[in-house]
Amino acid sequence: MDFGTSTNLDVVSAQGEFLGGALAPGIDISLEALSAKAAQLRKVEVVRPRSPIGKNTVEALQSGAVFGFAGQVDGLVDRIIEEIGPVTAVVATGGLASVVIGESETITHHDPHLTLTGLRMVFERNVG
Repeated sequence: MDFGTSTNLDVVSAQGEFLGGALAPGIDISLEALSAKAAQLRKVEVVRPRSPIGKNTVEALQSGAVFGFAGQVDGLVDRIIEEIGPVTAVVATGGLASVVIGESETITHHDPHLTLTGLRMVFERNVG
């Protein structure tokens, strides 16, 4: 799972084959759309609220973002498991991964540098 501009889920087989994936709007994009389209809503900092039941607008937006995206991840992973069977790992990366990983029941690893590691590996295979 890459938590960036979009939320990307890539599925890779045990043999390293890309099987496909899912794309959804990212957390920041979703909050920006709400603040742009809803007159009384503003952009908020993406942090874990104290409760899933927001006591004010800011906490309600944070709850929807953090717990809602964690639920989205878990729902997608559960459906993928139904289709392909057990998975070895669910790795979170991207700028907002650290906010969601504590709330997700299916994310097993956090690698904030996964993309850079992959780019280095591609470079080493082609140069070295």
